[in-house]
Amino acid sequence: MTMTTWLITGCSTGLGRSLAEAVLDAGHNAVVTARDVARVQDLAAAFPDTAVAAALDVSDKEQVAEVVSQAERRFGSVDVLVNNADYGYRAAVEEGDDKEVADLFATNFFGTVAMIKAVLPGMRSRPSGTILNLSSIAGRLAAPGSGYYSASKFAVGGMSDALRKELAPLGIRVTIIEPGAFRTDFAGRSLQQAKTKIDDYAMTAGPRRKENDKTHGTQPGDPKRAAAALLDLVARSELPARLLLGSDAIKIVGGEVDNQRREIDAWKDLSASSDFKSGE
Repeated sequence: MTMTTWLITGCSTGLGRSLAEAVLDAGHNAVVTARDVARVQDLAAAFPDTAVAAALDVSDKEQVAEVVSQAERRFGSVDVLVNNADYGYRAAVEEGDDKEVADLFATNFFGTVAMIKAVLPGMRSRPSGTILNLSSIAGRLAAPGSGYYSASKFAVGGMSDALRKELAPLGIRVTIIEPGAFRTDFAGRSLQQAKTKIDDYAMTAGPRRKENDKTHGTQPGDPKRAAAALLDLVARSELPARLLLGSDAIKIVGGEVDNQRREIDAWKDLSASSDFKSGE
């Protein structure tokens, strides 16, 4: 086995925590990060030779630069970047608070971009590396009440599609990871929502408000199995542009793709009618 160095954001709980444990158990180096570094100190204590615990708010560019520098000083390089840090936000579009939405994008999208920019000089210099950008099935379709969260994940997907094509000739791999529902804190502690509630949205966004969401603790996905899948993925010679995680993700996104194809076909005559016609 070739030892690699992983830098994983958002390791305090959930998939990030499970992935950090799996990476370290497999004998790799890992820089494990969380806003509150105390929540990941136990990992560094358990693996003193191969783990570094670091405080990291991905919306803080100075912290981003310092963590990457720390990783390179300690282990020589960052071979695998996992952009896992994110959180959920529920609101009908009209209900969304501008500052809360800006903060959401600062973490979910711009924080991901900041991490990528910080590791790329080292990856390009080798040239090699792998970047896994955590999106969601919400990056393929949007449910009522999750428009802003989906927008942040659609942004991650669009950026990552271009990034993959830019970096492939340089020997650097990029995959978008799209989990379904996993048994983590995402629908619990990590889920935020707008304070404003407009009665007209009670039947659409309303059922997905945090107090009405009963999915926490019942999700089908197992974070430990997801972590094992990501270890398996990175070890392979070829990576997909996107990897769904969870049987629910396959069903939901597969259905969405089928619906989109049917709609394209249903409206193709009107769509094509906008072309220039020769002789007119």
